[in-house]
Parts: sequence; structure tokens; C-alpha cells
Amino acid sequence: MMMYALAAVLLGVGLYGLLVKRHLLKKVLGLLIVEHAVNLFLIQLGYIDGGIAPIRTAGEEAAAFVGNAVDPLPQVLVLTSIVIGLGLAMLMVALTLRIYQRYGSLDADRMSELKG
Repeated sequence: MMMYALAAVLLGVGLYGLLVKRHLLKKVLGLLIVEHAVNLFLIQLGYIDGGIAPIRTAGEEAAAFVGNAVDPLPQVLVLTSIVIGLGLAMLMVALTLRIYQRYGSLDADRMSELKG
């Protein structure tokens, strides 16, 4: 239960940084914190206390295996999310760098030249 609360706190901190802060780098960090909170939540969904790896050997009983096996789907989703998150983080940092080079500031309020 404590890890669910940690994921909720991380989600709240990330959403605060994403929605309230005006500095673009803080918005990027807020989005990354939200991503990690969702990953932590997915990992907790797939956790079984005392679970075994979902690999069935020839000598195992099917009933005992099904009850104790950990669901591999959340683990696969988190691994995929980490890879996609890395690409997204690099894209956001590159765009933030280009915005800084163009406007000389990362404050969203000071970028009055943005049109579109």
C-alpha cells in the first residue's frame, strides 16, 4: 500500500510541475516525474508477494504454477515505457535547447514571439 501512495505523491508532484510552473525545463522534469510515477504504479500492479517467474518447467504442476506466477505484462509495458520515455525525454530536451537558442529564455511568459 505504501508504494501506491508513493506513486500517487510522485504523480501529484509531477502534475504540479507540469501545470503550474512556467519554466520549460521544470515542465520537462514534471513530465518525466509523471512518467516514472506511472511506471511505478504498473510495476506494483504486477507484483505478487512470493511470486515465481512465469516460466513453467516440465515437472511443475499447472495449478501450482498459475496461482504463484507473476504477470509479465506489466513488466513488458514498463520496459516499453522506459524506452519510449527516453526518446521523448531527448526530444523534449532538444526542443527546449532550440527554444533557448532562439528566444534566449526558457520562461513561457517571456516568449511573446511565438505564433501559431
